[in-house]
Amino acid sequence: MRVVIAEDSVLLREGLVHLLADAGIEVVAAVPDADLLLRAVDEHRPDLCIVDIRMPPTHTDEGVRAALVLRAQHPDVAILMLSQYVEERYATDLIALGTDGLGYLLKDRVADVAEFTDAVRRVAGGGTALDPEVVAQLLVRSRRRDPLEGLTPRETEVLRLMAEGRSNTGIAGELVVTEGAVEKHVRSIFGKLGLPPAEQDHRRVLAVLRWIEGPA
Repeated sequence: MRVVIAEDSVLLREGLVHLLADAGIEVVAAVPDADLLLRAVDEHRPDLCIVDIRMPPTHTDEGVRAALVLRAQHPDVAILMLSQYVEERYATDLIALGTDGLGYLLKDRVADVAEFTDAVRRVAGGGTALDPEVVAQLLVRSRRRDPLEGLTPRETEVLRLMAEGRSNTGIAGELVVTEGAVEKHVRSIFGKLGLPPAEQDHRRVLAVLRWIEGPA
């Protein structure tokens, strides 16, 4: 596995380099800002980028914007975002593009070396690693009083299959219904779970997270 790190804190950046090296993971570049991150990815074509959300010059959303560029230009490169605290808007921007090969962890998680390196390997392999606090924040605005109880038996089946990672086509095949019928059920699920019109992938992820959490 080949990794590029983008982190403006010298101590954390060097700490990540040594931590990953000790775990047998090759760091091909470690840079302090988003511009150098994009150049490093173009040059090294890594398997994974570990990216701080806030970097120079403004320390606002440089990391997120760079990650969105990488998703568009290098969709095969996995991305693990690091943040000092949960930034819901940025998390949803990333999740809206799909959760395959995506991670969002709080920097405190780095202290648990085994947990962190497991997340690195999982994301690099195409999986997902979302910090529990991130998941909790994303669920807040999708939660109503026992919204799952308002689903019909068929909508419950559709949501269960969505949670298994099935596409609308796959759900239609499993339930022996038309894809149009599935789309109608999905729209109804979004409405009942309080998920207003937004990116389709974003709402789908939030609906699945609500299913996993269970009744409020």
